[in-house]
Amino acid sequence: MKISQKRRFAFSITLAGIALAACGGGGDSSESTTTSIAPTTVAATEAPTTVPETTTTVPVALMPLTGQPVVDEAIAVRPAIAAKIDNHPGARPQTGLNEADIVYEENVEKWTRFAVVFHSQGSDPVGPLRSGRSQDINILTSLNRPLFLWSGGNGAVTSLIQKSELINMSASAASNGGGFFRSTDMKAPHNLFSKTSNIWALDAGRGGTPPPQFSYRTDGSAPSGAPTAGLKLTMDGNMKAAWEWDAAAGKFMRFHEAKAHVDSNNIQINMDNVVVIVCEYKFSSADKNSPEAQTVGTGAAWLFTQGTWTEGTWSRADNLSPWTLTDSSGEPMLLTPGRTWVELARDKQAVVVPAGSSVADTPWP
Repeated sequence: MKISQKRRFAFSITLAGIALAACGGGGDSSESTTTSIAPTTVAATEAPTTVPETTTTVPVALMPLTGQPVVDEAIAVRPAIAAKIDNHPGARPQTGLNEADIVYEENVEKWTRFAVVFHSQGSDPVGPLRSGRSQDINILTSLNRPLFLWSGGNGAVTSLIQKSELINMSASAASNGGGFFRSTDMKAPHNLFSKTSNIWALDAGRGGTPPPQFSYRTDGSAPSGAPTAGLKLTMDGNMKAAWEWDAAAGKFMRFHEAKAHVDSNNIQINMDNVVVIVCEYKFSSADKNSPEAQTVGTGAAWLFTQGTWTEGTWSRADNLSPWTLTDSSGEPMLLTPGRTWVELARDKQAVVVPAGSSVADTPWP
């Protein structure tokens, strides 16, 4: 099913009822715009009539994939780039994970692989890039024709990508204009990189502005979840990862087993939100050895944000739909505006670390 361009554009920017910041002063406070109307002059036999002051609140446009205020309108309406980044030990440290709006971690044949979504900012370079999987189609289609940046894949996967709404930006499809190169610091096949600036330049109007994928708290309120120290995961291929809440940084920090997971700038991977989507994996029609996350339907979901966690459910009616997260009382699970990591985990692949407990001392699931 295709979505009309008019419907797609309607998703381009989210509005929230937040007063515009006052001009000047250099402070962080904001105030609404107040308009006063002078008293009306009437006959001497009547008392003067004063029209009450009226206050006008102008909504602020928000970036669709972070829920943060728009700074540059041209960036706000550009398409998303979804890059497939390697997570093999030979691919670390990666480049671009700390610049992404959303990262999906998928089970593949061994280890895991990342579908890294750029929109509010890019990464030059980005990588190492590896092949895509059939599961990427359902995961990423809701981004409204994202530019799919990957090394390429087997014939069956390539055919599925070409028939999908993802815009193929593989090394062969994008050619020389894609900014692809092989790094001499890593060994093949873990050394292919590109540049998001090149990929956006090749768009030529084929990609669409992404709609929001999650709902955010926009009123400055605190989350309602229970306190937590973090979580631990054992994904396929005995790939172990952990997230630990850092109150001083106000972020969840990522680890590979007991070692900090750092990027190529030696900065630890960090996120404002971590969402665990518990889903079934089936075998891909393109490759019977390749697992395929079932991300349309419903299942259990956990939200980790601001040092809290909430358990509930996720649902998606189809692959054009964003994620709907609902807590046990039926209320929406709202993310903190910022960057989000999504763990596409099988049942019992993740465990919550309670507040006051040590992440290091908590057993792996």
